[in-house]
Amino acid sequence: MTGVATPSQTVGPFFGIGLPWERGPFVVADGTEGAFWIRGTVFDGAGAPVPDAVVETWQADPAGRYPRAGAPIDGWSGFGRACTDEAGGWGVLTVMPGTSAALAAPAGAADAPGGGREAPHLAVAVFARGLLKHAVTRIYFADRTADNGRDPVLARVPAARRDTLLATPAQDGYRFDIHLQGPGETVFFAV
Repeated sequence: MTGVATPSQTVGPFFGIGLPWERGPFVVADGTEGAFWIRGTVFDGAGAPVPDAVVETWQADPAGRYPRAGAPIDGWSGFGRACTDEAGGWGVLTVMPGTSAALAAPAGAADAPGGGREAPHLAVAVFARGLLKHAVTRIYFADRTADNGRDPVLARVPAARRDTLLATPAQDGYRFDIHLQGPGETVFFAV
């Protein structure tokens, strides 16, 4: 018997049990005041779009509060889950998170700019083929320069790499591409 080897799979295939999120990419309902889209594309190390990735986001509410232990705050869960389309595109509908107290101060945070306040950001987990473990990053907003300049986590990222964590203004919100490897690789955090 002869045949062609199939591609190896380190993650997946993804099964539908427990994966679908009832609100999908809607952190807030369509029509919510101040809502905007963050859209982008997930790219692999060769620069090709990844059509079968999952992007999860979690964020503080506009007052800078995070839900704890899965208990929403006034109905706010701060969570969204988007599957990429055939062109690697993803998006979540959300509102601007508020500045928040640092969840865990990194070593030397007392000397960090901002005194432990974090700029508005989204925590992001990316699940994709070829990853043994999900990749974790953050999305900051390029037009929030004063807040970003005081963020203790962003301050620890080398200046030449910070732009990989910045969502840029777009027509209906912001644009944030995720590069899993290669030129312009997104900064990922070891957690």
